[in-house]
Amino acid sequence: MIQQALDRLVASATGDDLREVRRLGFQLADPDQVDYDPEPLSIQPHAIDWDEVDRHRNIRSCN
Repeated sequence: MIQQALDRLVASATGDDLREVRRLGFQLADPDQVDYDPEPLSIQPHAIDWDEVDRHRNIRSCN
């Protein structure tokens, strides 16, 4: 697939202007290039343990 065809398909699917799609720089991913973009499963989830936060927040001061 050539870049122009990819840009037109993305613009058609998203409803965005072709210039905007070109500015964003969509390109085909190479499955053999593993360091191109991290897979969702290899990224650690971002989570906050609110119980742990509350434990630190609810410490009485000795004043």
